[in-house]
Amino acid sequence: MPSPYRAIFSAPGALGFSAAGLLGRMPLSMMGIGVVTMISQLTGRYGLAGALSATLAMSAAVLGPQISRLVDRHGQRRVLRPATLVTVAAVGGLLVCAQRGAPDWTLFVFAAGAGCVPSVGSMVRARWAAIYRGDTQKLHTAYSWESIVDELCFILGPILSIGLCTAWFAGAGPLIAACFLVTGVLWLTAQRATEPAPHPHEQHTGRTALGSRGLQVLVATFVATGAVFGSVDVVTVAFADEAGHKAMASLVLAVYALGSCLAGAVFGLLRLKGAASTRWLVGVCAMAVSMIPLQLAGNLPFLAVTLFVAGLFIAPTMVTTMALVEQHVPRSKLTEGMTWTGTGLAVGVALGSSAAGWVVDAAGAGAGYLVSGVSGTLAAVVAFLGYRRLRRPVPHREGLEADERSERQQHLA
Repeated sequence: MPSPYRAIFSAPGALGFSAAGLLGRMPLSMMGIGVVTMISQLTGRYGLAGALSATLAMSAAVLGPQISRLVDRHGQRRVLRPATLVTVAAVGGLLVCAQRGAPDWTLFVFAAGAGCVPSVGSMVRARWAAIYRGDTQKLHTAYSWESIVDELCFILGPILSIGLCTAWFAGAGPLIAACFLVTGVLWLTAQRATEPAPHPHEQHTGRTALGSRGLQVLVATFVATGAVFGSVDVVTVAFADEAGHKAMASLVLAVYALGSCLAGAVFGLLRLKGAASTRWLVGVCAMAVSMIPLQLAGNLPFLAVTLFVAGLFIAPTMVTTMALVEQHVPRSKLTEGMTWTGTGLAVGVALGSSAAGWVVDAAGAGAGYLVSGVSGTLAAVVAFLGYRRLRRPVPHREGLEADERSERQQHLA
């Protein structure tokens, strides 16, 4: 492991909570694609599959920030375990209804319930922020590491989910994803020493973290970015199916994640200069441009190469986004703020997967990548329009003085 990464793991407990976060985040890459694969196998309806995946993502987008807000107030252990229990029960209901051919509305009810899944990635990043508060370089490396972990999930997750659904039984992917979630959350919440302390009641106001104008820009851009990810997932499964190699979709999507993983590993080693907002804008625009070659994909090998190149721009942009969230959101709302970016992605994934599913049903898999191209262009436009908000010096952040006063009191004690 390169020395910057070795340095961040010198903190006691860091390796343990990061490893737990890896398991807890596996559903992020397994659940949606698992539902798409399961429903397409059982019914052959990609439109229904995409709509259910969209419902799951939209539910997570609505519930995720509220769960994280409760975490900021009451702590990770008290909130994550009940939320996970609700999610697992809903996933179980979804699998039973799908296997038994229950009416479509029952599938949507349980898919919505499964959206209670907590944002484990935000919980882990909040622990890093608490450990290395004020150390910009170590936080950059830690966020880069977590981006690598995210991409490891997206490399392994689709392979496991699609492979299990096609080789074992149709609902195996979502089932194993739920098992990963339970294991990861229980392991993470058992590690009390590194859990960020809940913020005092007086630091919380009626306003949400989304009141930050800078965070609004990041979330809006991530809605369009999420549409890119959601459409790529659904269309790639359909593209591989049309080519007669449906199981290969997991490998192609893994190559997409591998590009991001490698880029994130290198990005974490860099000592960066200049404004994070400028790096972020360049990254978003690069992701948009990388969607253009997908329109020319005619076979799976060409598609894999194209997605690998596109993946190179994902992790650096995500890492920079987390740095900007920390700049624009008060500490007492940091977990919620990080979750809002995930919410933007989830909303985008919902819209992108649903739109792509209907386009595939109507015009074939080749036309589905138009959704990815349009979504990437929209992300770049929103990023340009909001860039000035991110460039401006961050004003006084609500809760910051209270944080500093609390730290001084602890030091005197």
